Amino acid sequence: QVQVVESGGGLVQAGGSLRLSCVASGHPFTSGAVGWFRQAPGKDREFVAAVDKVDRSQYYSDSVKGRFTISGDSALNTEYLQMNSLKPEDTAVYYCAVLRSGRLRLANDYRYWGQGTQVTVSS
Repeated sequence: QVQVVESGGGLVQAGGSLRLSCVASGHPFTSGAVGWFRQAPGKDREFVAAVDKVDRSQYYSDSVKGRFTISGDSALNTEYLQMNSLKPEDTAVYYCAVLRSGRLRLANDYRYWGQGTQVTVSS
């Protein structure tokens, strides 16, 4: 049984930073991908970033490119999403998900999801 747990959300002022963590237990974490998505109230869940676990290629949405960075700690089976220069429009529930195979940017292809962590950016 794979469990995905995110942490690190919170309230921050515009221009500030947060680092989200994602731990996936019960998963070898050596293949597939880990993705980050977010969902704001009244909006669809949208792709934020992803990392291919095989070659560590990283993918970002245009809205966060240059501000958000994925990194990982294989010893801890943890992926991080460093979020800098946060904007009020980044406010959302952020989800981490594990992809066994499929399209990195497509939420429906991800098999395992965390419960989400709230990020609120005040202006």
